[in-house]
Amino acid sequence: MMQATSTLRSMDVVPTTPRYDDDGLAANRVLGGDIDAFESIVERWQGPLVNLAYRYCRNRGEAEEMAQEAFMKIFKGLGKWRQDSRFSTWLYAVAANHYRSAMRRRRPVWADMETIEQLVPGGDRSQEVDKTSQAEAIRRAVASLPPKYRDVTVLYYFQDEDLAETSRIMSLPPGTVKARLHRARKMLETKLSTLLQTSPLQEAHQ
Repeated sequence: MMQATSTLRSMDVVPTTPRYDDDGLAANRVLGGDIDAFESIVERWQGPLVNLAYRYCRNRGEAEEMAQEAFMKIFKGLGKWRQDSRFSTWLYAVAANHYRSAMRRRRPVWADMETIEQLVPGGDRSQEVDKTSQAEAIRRAVASLPPKYRDVTVLYYFQDEDLAETSRIMSLPPGTVKARLHRARKMLETKLSTLLQTSPLQEAHQ
């Protein structure tokens, strides 16, 4: 269980979350009329937002385009940020909402999870797959989840957010997030159990 979780968490290097103080200062400068200050927010958050978009669309070029669109929404909606909350929470919420809307307008990259069983060359699923194939199998399976399960899974496992932060970003009660994570694991295990020696996801944090 722990080994599978480690594999999932280390698939990609997620840029370090920028400091709250830097974001707050820059945001207030923008709101005060210094439009150029928004560039520092873009520089700090470009990597994380492109990474998040990639979890949805599985295409690097499209992810960069979606991230730029998200930054436009963030810029236009900056006055709606409640400064008693973390800037990252608000930013991720705006981006995730935009990505969900964008994906509803786009043809899904992965239509279903049936392709997961074809990832191992030769179709011999009795042998343990290597880490690269395992990671790609999990990525594809997550991308094929229904949106409400995919979104919490992407934030919790791939963006390394905890349960409370995922709940705030999604504007959902913690219990609902836990329930969706549990359902997502069950859906993933159904297709991945023949490929992976252990469960691909750990239980949600208490």
